[in-house]
Amino acid sequence: MFTACTRIMIFSKDPEKSANWWGDILDASVHLNVKGTSVFAWFTIGGFEVGFHMLDERNNPRGGGLVPYFAVGDLDAALSELLAVGCTRHRGPYTPADGTGHRIAQIVDPFGNIIGLDGP
Repeated sequence: MFTACTRIMIFSKDPEKSANWWGDILDASVHLNVKGTSVFAWFTIGGFEVGFHMLDERNNPRGGGLVPYFAVGDLDAALSELLAVGCTRHRGPYTPADGTGHRIAQIVDPFGNIIGLDGP
């Protein structure tokens, strides 16, 4: 049925600004598709597309939804770096009781999006 997850969509009041902010943090080139007042912005990292779509009455009026988790080499260092550039802590870090030993945390970016970090 499923073969792979290839992209995730994050809803934002300002998709271009959100994508550019994350693109700068992750050193990823941002692409834009603008149709009138509708903006879709995206970048690819590690072969995975991260898209930012308009948050409005037609497209997910409440925001939220899925939380994308990104693998990091050092959870504490990544968390510290993101907090220093304007994110706030949402949850963690903590070690889930799944027996894998990995740690996770969630941050809220300056645009209200919850992003997960997954790493040692």
